[in-house]
This record gives sequence, structure tokens and C-alpha cells, in this order.
Amino acid sequence: MAVLRGRRRCRGAVLLLLLASVLAPLVLYGGSPVSVAHLPDSTAASGAFDREDAPNLVWPQIAASGVSLAKDLTIERLGEHKNRVLSATDHWQAVEAASRSRASGKPDASVLREEPESRNADDEDAPVVEGNGNAGLGQGGVIREVVGSEGSADRFGEPGDGKDAVVRNGKEVGIKLPHSIDAEHKDGSDGAGENIISGMHATGSLNSSSTQTRDATTSRDHQTRLSKSSSARRTTNRSTGQSTTSPDATVHIIKDQLAIAKTYLGFFTSRGNHGFARELRARMRDIQRALGDATSDRQLPRNVHSKIRAMEQTLVKVRKIHDSCSGAVNRLRTVLHSTEQQLDSNKRQANYLAQVAAKSLPKGLHCLTLRLTNEYYFANSKNKHFPYMEKLEDPKLYHYALFSDNVLAAAVVVNSTLFHAKKPEDHVFHIVTDKLNYAAMKMWFLANPLGKAAIQVQNIEEFTWLNSSYSPVLKQLESRFMIDYYFRSGHARPDENPKFRNPKYLSILNHLRFYLPEIFPKLNKVLFLDDDTVVQRDLTALWLVDLKGKVNGAVETCRETFHRFDKYLNFSNPLIAKNFDPHACGWAYGMNMFDLSEWRKQNITEVYHTWQKLNENRLLWKLGTLPAGLVTFWNRTFPLDRFWHQLGLGYNPNVNERDIRRAAVIHYNGNLKPWLEIGLPKYRKYWSTHVNFNQVFLRECNINP
Repeated sequence: MAVLRGRRRCRGAVLLLLLASVLAPLVLYGGSPVSVAHLPDSTAASGAFDREDAPNLVWPQIAASGVSLAKDLTIERLGEHKNRVLSATDHWQAVEAASRSRASGKPDASVLREEPESRNADDEDAPVVEGNGNAGLGQGGVIREVVGSEGSADRFGEPGDGKDAVVRNGKEVGIKLPHSIDAEHKDGSDGAGENIISGMHATGSLNSSSTQTRDATTSRDHQTRLSKSSSARRTTNRSTGQSTTSPDATVHIIKDQLAIAKTYLGFFTSRGNHGFARELRARMRDIQRALGDATSDRQLPRNVHSKIRAMEQTLVKVRKIHDSCSGAVNRLRTVLHSTEQQLDSNKRQANYLAQVAAKSLPKGLHCLTLRLTNEYYFANSKNKHFPYMEKLEDPKLYHYALFSDNVLAAAVVVNSTLFHAKKPEDHVFHIVTDKLNYAAMKMWFLANPLGKAAIQVQNIEEFTWLNSSYSPVLKQLESRFMIDYYFRSGHARPDENPKFRNPKYLSILNHLRFYLPEIFPKLNKVLFLDDDTVVQRDLTALWLVDLKGKVNGAVETCRETFHRFDKYLNFSNPLIAKNFDPHACGWAYGMNMFDLSEWRKQNITEVYHTWQKLNENRLLWKLGTLPAGLVTFWNRTFPLDRFWHQLGLGYNPNVNERDIRRAAVIHYNGNLKPWLEIGLPKYRKYWSTHVNFNQVFLRECNINP
């Protein structure tokens, strides 16, 4: 109860003092209070209303009409001051409650402590009402609260903008100038309710106080400008995320403004908006000069706040003309979509060019073929036969099958095999090529004999039994549909991989591997090698491997997910889904041991024909011989140890060097063949080791390592 009585007495005292401050000039001088605006600037700024300076004042004569106007304005001011005092009294009660809570050691969360805003030495227009040292608030014993209602639009008051002084707790209240400090009174919701008293310096007792009268229109204009200025300052404070009590709060505001300005400057520069760009650069230069190397607000110059406001005004204009975030997002999405389309187009173009580069014959190899062909037809017919022809059908020897139209590649396979063979005389090589390269292939091995090893070069045109009536794949390759598909780009889908349209798949040489028993009717086992392989070990041990009734011995490639069946076959087709496991391990062509005896027993060639007929429209798999091999040798493939066959040297630059060195056969599968300029240089040495670049034909065709 004592507390309530004290509060009532406090409020009553404040009201009485307020009434006295308003009516005192009328009683003493018989008229309205004189506006400070009528006094010289120097008088107002030096404390014209100080009591000890009162005898020096010269009051002008006031007309009778002025007295009436002053009375009306006094009544209006009385109502305004009453509301302010009531608000201030409520705040003082909250402060007292906070003081009691601190005294008892229990913090009161409902009371918000007012913190002074950091200010600069030149901020003369934001005075603060200070109570005496008996207020009991904080270490300094000073209550700082803005209770004025008017101020200039830029927060810098003029000397004639002074407002009423207020007495708190019955004590004298002073309004200091020029070193006043802004303070915000927060009501717990949005921090609004900021008022500014400026341009007035008053101390002493009540009878020395005076009030200022102003035109009502001017007051409303000032109030509007003040609201805008306060809103801008709150926006700036919120954007920085820094407390206004921080010793470097202004420094943080400047840095944030610079960061935002740099971002907008990039936008305007890219769009050619040079007018705003110049203005923004100018503001940035001004505020950067003001900031300098300062790390705290005390190191900033006196005029820094004016530069901050100027920058804020420029940023406001920039935000108005700049697109919203949603517009920027839509533009970025459009750019992203366009970029993705361009990227896809470039990828398709790059893929196509890579296929062209990989399948085109280099000029040197083309020259070599022509040079060898010319030499072959000019050679004596007696010198066109190979020795050791009796070994060609001896099943006790080690027979190799090689189907190629590349002379130099075939030579490397043969040379590397014989180089590592323990008994070269026991090895027999069967090479099948097309009509165009037959003479060149034969002339090369005639000019570069293999010692005691036997070699046979055959022309695929001599296989009269291989025709479209016997082979369904040959019938399909000769069809008009397939020729149009491979040679007319208009039949291609835009999203289709260009490798599917490689004309090499029209070559029957790729499908000869499914006719080994017909090509070698008297042999029991044949080791099939691709022409992009290099042999690094003696391979005779492969003939000793028990295939356990399987037809094909191959190295599995299921360490990589893309080498499983579902990557080669169309499992959306019921026929494929019914007969095969999508997760089954694939295996590699390139080095395969074929048991021709088991092949004949299980009639594998007929199995191959059956699946080729079912895939006439390419609905089961796209192309190539590997998918056809997977379905033909399903459950008929024996897995060999991995060291026998190392793949990836034609596309993977990260093949382990140790795996390469320990492998019996390395395979340049992929587009980056070692005889091409696009081949991987780090792997070319394994291939070029087995090429004799001093050979006369290679020198004539300028083929170098």
C-alpha cells in the first residue's frame, strides 16, 4: 500500500509541476510563452532560459491577439503534456519495480532496461532527459528517456526546435545541449515510440522554465519527418543485427551498407544502369573515407552519421527500382534452364565428336595400308605364302583368333604375345580381316616374319558359308532399315547416344566371334583376342584351365555397377525379364578362352541365331556384340581370375599402375585407343613398346612414337 501511495504522490507532483510550467509565463508576464524561434540562435544555444541568465533577457511587446492565440495553444499543449507525463510515470513505475527486483536478487523479466545508444561527438540534435543522481537506476544513477514529440526529419534539430522540460519524481530535470544522446523507449513489442527533444538547454528551478509555441502545421510536418527517420534508423539497426549499445555498432552499420551497396553495384553494372551506379559509387567512396581504419565508434569522424543517412537514402532508392526477390529467382531459373539446355547440347556435340575422332582412321595408318597394299601387288607371287602352314590345324598347339582391319594394332597383339611366350614355336595366330585390308595385313606379316611361329591371314569374303540365308545378323545388317539408321542422321533421336549409330556395327567382323566352330572346325580350344589388347605374360596356362563344362572363360566385371546385366539389356521387355537376372555380373570381351568342343555340343551358334531373330527390331538390346554374348553364353561362362585381363585403359585415366603391371593382358577398351592422338599418354608406352618405329613402311608414312 505504501508503494501505491508513493506512486500516486509521484504522479500528482508531476502533473502539478507540468501545469505550473505551462501557466507560469501567463501569470508572470501576462501573455503567452514566447517562442524560442524569435530569439537569436546564439542565445538559445547558450542557455537562454537559464535562471541566472534571466535578467539579461529582453522580452518583446506582445499584441492582444497574440495573447488569445497563446492561450489556445497552451490548452492544446496541456493535453499533449498530460499524455506524455502519464506514459513517463508508467515507465518510472516499471523502473522502480526493476530496482526492487534487483535489490531482492530476483530479476524481473517484464521490465526492459533502457540502454543508451552509442553516439558520436557531433550528434548535437538528440538530447536526453536526465534525472539526478538519486533516481537509483544502474551504476550511473541516470535515467535516459526521450519524451519529446518533435524533431527534424534528419534527426538534427534546429536551435529553435526546443520542447518542454519535464520534472521527474519532483526533482529538477535538465535538457542538455549540444552533447545529448538518443535513446529508445521500447514498449516490449516493436521498439516504436521514439521521441526526440532537441535544441534546448534548461537548468535550475521551475520558475525559470518556459515553453515554446509553434504553428500546428509545422508540428505535424516535423512529426511526419521524425516518424520516417525513426523507421529508417530502426531498419538499419535490425539489418545489422548489432546492439545499439555496442562500442562498434556504427562501424558494423557502415560495413553492412558497403556490402549491400557492392551487391547492388554489380547488378546495375551488368544491366548498364550507369546513373545509379555512379551515385552508388560516390556514396561508397564517402562512407569508406569516413570509415577508414576505424574499429570502434569513437574513432569515426563527427560527420559520419550524415554520410550513413545519405547512403541509406540512396539504398532506399535502389531498392525501389531493383526487382523483387521473386523476379530475381524467376530470372535465375530461366538462366539455369537455358544453361542446362546448352550444356546438354554441348555434351551431345562433344560425344559425337569423340566418336568421330575414335572411329576415324589416322592419316598415318591410312598411308600404311595403301603403302602395304601397293607393295603386296607388286611383289612376286612366290613370296606371298607363309611358312609352317601344317601347324594351322594342329589342336595340340596354342591357337589365337584375331579379327581386325587395323594392321598396326594386329601387329602389336602378335608381337607382344610372342615376346612373352616361353615357346613361340608352339603358338599359331589366325587373323581374319576384310577385303579392303587383306593385302595390307598379309604384306605386313610377310615383311615382318614371326620366326618359328605360324600365322594365317584370311579374307572374310572367302567364307562363302557366311551369308544372309544362314546368319540372321548378316541379313539384318544388309537391310534398308539398318543402313538408313546408321548412315542417315534424320532417323536419329536427339537424346540417343551417337555410339549406337557407329557404322562399325555393320561390319560382320564384329560378329565372327559367334562362328568360331565354323571358322576352325578342327580345333578344340581357341583364345580370342581383340586388336586393342597387349599381352604382358605367357598365356599358355589358360589352355590348362578347367572350364567345368562351360563354353566361355572370361573375367567378370561386376565390381562396377554399370557392368551388370540391367545396363546392357532391356528388362522392361518380358522376354528379357523372364530369362535373365538384372543384377547378374557381366563379363568382358577382349580375352576369352572358348571351348569349341562344348560349343558344338551345346549348339551355341543356334542359340545366338535365336536371340538375334528375336532382337530384329532392337527391342531387347541396342547394339554391339557384348549384349548378344551375355544372352548367348548365359549360364555358360566360367569366371577367370582377374589378373588375366585388365580393362579400362581406353577410357579410365585412374587405372592402378600395379594392376596394369601384374595383368597378363591389358585392354584399351573405349574410345581412347593408343594409336590415336586422343589416347591417354600415360598408357601409350605399354602399346608402343611392341611397335618397331624403324620399320621402313612406318617411316615412309611418318608414324612416330
